[in-house]
Amino acid sequence: MLDGKVVVITGSGGGIGRYVARTYAQAGAKVVVADVKPLDRVAADLEAIEADYLGVPTDVRDDAAVRNLMERTMDRFGRIDVLHNNAAIVPHVSRHDPRWSRIAGLDLDLWNSVIQTNLGGTFLCTRHALPYMEAQRSGHVISTMGGGRRVGAAPYQVSKDAIRSFTRAVADEEREFNVCVVTMSPGGRIAVEGTDPETLANFPGPEAVGNRFALAAEAGMELSGKLIDVEDGKLVARN
Repeated sequence: MLDGKVVVITGSGGGIGRYVARTYAQAGAKVVVADVKPLDRVAADLEAIEADYLGVPTDVRDDAAVRNLMERTMDRFGRIDVLHNNAAIVPHVSRHDPRWSRIAGLDLDLWNSVIQTNLGGTFLCTRHALPYMEAQRSGHVISTMGGGRRVGAAPYQVSKDAIRSFTRAVADEEREFNVCVVTMSPGGRIAVEGTDPETLANFPGPEAVGNRFALAAEAGMELSGKLIDVEDGKLVARN
């Protein structure tokens, strides 16, 4: 399905990103995994299936680190076909962390960290990947969406709403270069690594994602700018 294509996945050291890296590789892609966290476990996953991969420790909030990620990808593989913006700080990982409070008492450092990681990281990674995609006149940019509409989740939800607007804007700019830019949720309510046991008991794990993001990496230009989903094995646009 993705034979020979090069896919860069941020936030792939664990959780959904770690699982998705494997699904891209199983679809035939060459995979670049990036995270501020250790990459040893996802690397072991990819080695176990004999995937062609590269691991690049990356803080998506750091412009120089993101530039290095894309440059190392080009040095190794010569192209970037898919950028999957998955790195994010999510509220359900630390459900009982008092910093995830109502706006009136929200910790400023937490607000800044969430916005800079989720939205800022999406901007930086997209910004540094696009010149390569434009040069080859093809590419896909996929950003992971998610839920989180509860008290204390405001910075997360604001960042994800902003990413939807960002996606539409980038899609308009990149249409002439045949670069498809979409957002997609993991599908349903999925627990990620670090979720507290009380929450974990009520949610399926990352394997519930299936191969939806590998399918998104082949989305047609008619879906560019959209929030997309998988229905009966086919990609569809959602409102």
